[in-house]
Amino acid sequence: MRIAYGDLIGGVSGDMFVGALLDAGLPLDKLKSELKKLPGLNYRLEVTKKTVHAIRATRFGVICGKKEPERSWKEIREMIRQSGLDSAVKEIGLKIFARLAEAEGKIHGVAPDKVHFHEVGATDSTVDIMAAAIGCLELKIGSLHFSRIPLGRGVTRSRHGPIPLPGPATLELVKGLSVEWIDLAAETVTPTGAAIIATLGSHFGEAPSMTVEKIGYGAGQKEFPDRPNLFRLVLGAGEASSKQEQMLVMETNIDDMNPEFYDYVLDRLFAAGARDVFLSSIQMKKNRPGTLLRIIAEPSQREKLANILFRETSTIGVRYYPVARMILKRATKTIKTRFGPVKVKVIAEPDGTKRATPEYEDLRRIAQAKKIPLKALYDEVVRSFKTNSR
Repeated sequence: MRIAYGDLIGGVSGDMFVGALLDAGLPLDKLKSELKKLPGLNYRLEVTKKTVHAIRATRFGVICGKKEPERSWKEIREMIRQSGLDSAVKEIGLKIFARLAEAEGKIHGVAPDKVHFHEVGATDSTVDIMAAAIGCLELKIGSLHFSRIPLGRGVTRSRHGPIPLPGPATLELVKGLSVEWIDLAAETVTPTGAAIIATLGSHFGEAPSMTVEKIGYGAGQKEFPDRPNLFRLVLGAGEASSKQEQMLVMETNIDDMNPEFYDYVLDRLFAAGARDVFLSSIQMKKNRPGTLLRIIAEPSQREKLANILFRETSTIGVRYYPVARMILKRATKTIKTRFGPVKVKVIAEPDGTKRATPEYEDLRRIAQAKKIPLKALYDEVVRSFKTNSR
């Protein structure tokens, strides 16, 4: 599987992302021919080489006509759907734009369908986003990882007047992702850039294990005094048997709650999207016995899960911090046995071998119905899997 690591050296924008794709090998002629399938846009592309702190990079620009109209998300959505682009490209582009429209709508207090793209530009944002989708598929990128997101500070001008940096839409888009605040009075991440990485990224933080194949640099418009304004994209072959994920650990210490309530709390947390929840006995201050409740979840689930903890437990505070994890590939399969079908989780080991773990609920149901030992059924399912896998 080909994976990519996006290094936000100076940040990221839509044009920097596309510039890095071109620099890494995306054919410009192919990009142009695909973008022509979008109807009703008046623009031309300007692709040049730029040297940034002695590093050669690609500068991608969308030069728009003077009278390009503002377009709502609803209008852009219909344009993309009616285009002649590949269905997979449409799907990626629509996901990115939907995320951007939701963020803009929340900031401005309007429904996403009524958001009009003027701050990021209706035409150039459309071209940047669809070019990003085209490029990722053309370069066969199966998984995208990104570094922590550097956010500058300060104030910038907009058509609504002065607004803080990072821009409100950008900050909304990176909620739940790993960021770092840098001492730079400038916009380092644009809303379009944030929408692209937030939608396409599966991991934010450490670089993944990979065999490096290609490297591309996308140059930004501005020049920063203490860092090159570059977005670097590293393409390579990833580990076949495992993948990395950016997760969030949430935890709280509780010493004054009825223990009978934990079962209900855990059910609610799992139903809300927690990947795992577990309890540990601890000794707290004044030697009081307590319980450590710990959750592993996707970063985007933080607010939802925290609200459950505050509503359903006696805690008054929750800790959280990002963690990276590696997981083996797995798939669900049904094994036929003489007692009936049983679902198993098939796990790919690093050496290429596979092992199966029967689903407990299926085992319990059959063991109770057939009046047989659960362990005997478990062993039979595992033996059946090994026999059929030879």
